[in-house]
Amino acid sequence: MPVPEASGLAALRLKLSDFRGYGDARIDVDHRPVVLTGPNGAGKTNVLEALSLLAPGRGLRRARLTDLVRQGGGPWAVAARLARGRDEPTEVGTGLDPEGGDKRLVRIDGRPVRGQAQLAAIGAIQWLTPQMDGLFLDGAGARRRFLDRLVTGADPDHAGRLAAYEHAQRERIRLLREGRSDPTWLDALEDTMARHGVAVAAARRERVHALDGATVGTGPFPQAALRLAGTVESWLEDTPALSVEDRLRERLAENRRLDAEAGTTAEGPHRSDLEVTHVGRGQAARLCSTGEQKALLLSIQLANARLVKEHSGSAPLLLLDEVAAHLDEIRRTALFDEIRALGAQAWLTGTEAQLFRPLRGQAQFLRVTDAIVTFAGD
Repeated sequence: MPVPEASGLAALRLKLSDFRGYGDARIDVDHRPVVLTGPNGAGKTNVLEALSLLAPGRGLRRARLTDLVRQGGGPWAVAARLARGRDEPTEVGTGLDPEGGDKRLVRIDGRPVRGQAQLAAIGAIQWLTPQMDGLFLDGAGARRRFLDRLVTGADPDHAGRLAAYEHAQRERIRLLREGRSDPTWLDALEDTMARHGVAVAAARRERVHALDGATVGTGPFPQAALRLAGTVESWLEDTPALSVEDRLRERLAENRRLDAEAGTTAEGPHRSDLEVTHVGRGQAARLCSTGEQKALLLSIQLANARLVKEHSGSAPLLLLDEVAAHLDEIRRTALFDEIRALGAQAWLTGTEAQLFRPLRGQAQFLRVTDAIVTFAGD
């Protein structure tokens, strides 16, 4: 099968400094998929984790920034050359603040930027890891983070709105816990929460609506029905967004005493949950087998990648950790076909190179041994 013209976000160069087990490493590739093989513990997932830090958030492991430092090394740094299709590349760098603390710095084309939200504008990055196998069994927070990554791929401003909402929420709870009931200050924080919180909920609803049923046509991957459950989301079903903002603002003010006693915010989009159903079985995803849950996750990821490409003209960068080993041959082949059809650069890891034989001649194969990456052919 011929490889389609590259049309997705691609990492053409990746440099790691004192990151996890890597002291100083550089990987140069082209727009095609990249296959990383090697034994367990060799450092394959660390490469994907470094790439995931080129998106807003805490990366695919959600690790503390200080835990990413190589033992005996200095502050870690990740630098990459990213390009969408044949567009001019963008130089992106991120790393631990050398002045100390648990703070991440970001540079884009050599210029420092405030916060991480601007990373989303460069292009979408999606990932799937073995740790996500329990997504449908974990708490709602994991599913919200999963959905927010998909939303950010379609709406880069979502990351900034979410960060603003969460910051205001933390500040409000801090004031309430301390017994500082300055109404002017609390009014301002609750106004921020209402404005950004309703925008966050609306963007999530729009993405879930687009994804619901969009998994049809992914061959052996099952169709998934998606629903967003939450108070603010239910208000948005039949009420204009501005009126919902007023309603949330009023509810936050009414709940100050209760929230102060509980030490948490009782209502808001931070309480929402993503509900997924296996359409073919008419069964909630949490009740499906491990294999079916994996297939549902992939079905949602692939549907989102298609939607992102349809909307922006650029497929997301896909980070797929140990995915092939947990798929049967039919689904594995279908996954590779979908990646090629998208024109996406996917970084895939596995212990056995033979699992990726259908990609021979259409992907770049790298061997990872003890945090040393070497070219192993096409």
